[in-house]
Amino acid sequence: MPHAIPGVVRTPAPGVVRKTAFALTASLALLATACTGQSGGGADDPSKETTINFWHAWSAPSEVQAVKSLIAGFEKAHPTIHVNVVGNMTDDKMNQALRTGGTKAPDVISSFTTNSVGKFCSSGALIDLNPLFKKSGIDPAATFPKAMNEYTQFDGDRCSVPLLGDAYGLYYNKKEFEKAGIAGPPKTWSEFVADAKKLTITKGDSYEQLGFMPNYHGWESTTEHYFAQYSPTYFAPDGTSNLAKDPAFEAGFTRQKQLVDELGGYQKLEKFRATLGDEWGINHPFHTGQVAMQLDGEWRLGMAELAQSGFDIGVAPLPVPDELADQYGKGYVTGTIAGIAATSKKQNAAWELVKYMTTDTNAVVGFANAIHNLPSTLAALKSPKLKYDPRFKTFLDIAADPHSTTTPASVDGGTYLVTIQQFGYDYESGKVTDLKAGLEKTAAQIDTDIAQAK
Repeated sequence: MPHAIPGVVRTPAPGVVRKTAFALTASLALLATACTGQSGGGADDPSKETTINFWHAWSAPSEVQAVKSLIAGFEKAHPTIHVNVVGNMTDDKMNQALRTGGTKAPDVISSFTTNSVGKFCSSGALIDLNPLFKKSGIDPAATFPKAMNEYTQFDGDRCSVPLLGDAYGLYYNKKEFEKAGIAGPPKTWSEFVADAKKLTITKGDSYEQLGFMPNYHGWESTTEHYFAQYSPTYFAPDGTSNLAKDPAFEAGFTRQKQLVDELGGYQKLEKFRATLGDEWGINHPFHTGQVAMQLDGEWRLGMAELAQSGFDIGVAPLPVPDELADQYGKGYVTGTIAGIAATSKKQNAAWELVKYMTTDTNAVVGFANAIHNLPSTLAALKSPKLKYDPRFKTFLDIAADPHSTTTPASVDGGTYLVTIQQFGYDYESGKVTDLKAGLEKTAAQIDTDIAQAK
């Protein structure tokens, strides 16, 4: 992640949610028996001396220090509330503690996993924060960017709140763009396809340079990140999968498969991908120039600068379908969440901490500057106190764009996303050839999984 210190890199957890969704769904099953707390806050008096427990997942030294600074600011503003901070906590450990409670259990948690929101809310593991927002005179819809406001609630239950965010855009190699005679980043899908082909240089039965790695195994080129540009509706009003009914999905799968075929075909692309560096290493193929364009999150800029790639890095929103050209500038948004444990006996004090961390503009800006993530309030996104590389503004704008989208919370966590992704693998590889029938079968599987999770 960039900002003023490109060497400091974001912990990649939000970007790998899809890879761990099945495991998270299993661990979240523990929450099914969690007792429901008071949604309007507890009976404790936060004006009296008290200590609350805050569990979070950050582990890098710079991130741990940033959390310490954030908490120090809170304790200075709330001298009667002391915070015991426990870091590097996995979702499994948090889930177990939320289920059992106790004096050492968290009063407040922060998780990288937005896919857990549906289960957190439906199980009652975290309290509904709507009454507390209302009591504090804070309108979440006017406070948080649209996508962030959406992914922190489920079925009207706002059991979580955004705590910094991530957005996805397009990175491009300016040197190779100039050599290929491309004036600027593509804005529409047709321009994107043309540029990807123009930037691809074959070498025997492989590539010297690939314009773009379109395969769903290609690091952050997941179905949800692609399809965000189509603004799809994942679920119908009755809660059933909309995968086979919303034409956005058919269009997204069709065009991605066409790009795969036009760039050499699935097998050739996969063979090339197997020779490339890993997503989080210094030899990522965008860093090395083996891939000229890359779909990725805001942290990639800092990683690419740290790798000293030797070329100017361009950053832009991901192209949109030609029929949605007027919505260029949007993207996929996700992020870290915070919530209050239903088992907590100090919910009012816990709310003071959550409110400070997530709605106090100076606190949000300071934390974003230190962690090198996106601020999670509309006011913080516009703050003159933000420190960032000018190219980072692309992601600030994507986060604030009302057309930007996210993936909705589900009672089965992220299982439905893994199911869609698996269908993507089967379709792009040619294992499935009938797209409409495949979408219907996949939608039926999603419905079955959700019914079993209830």
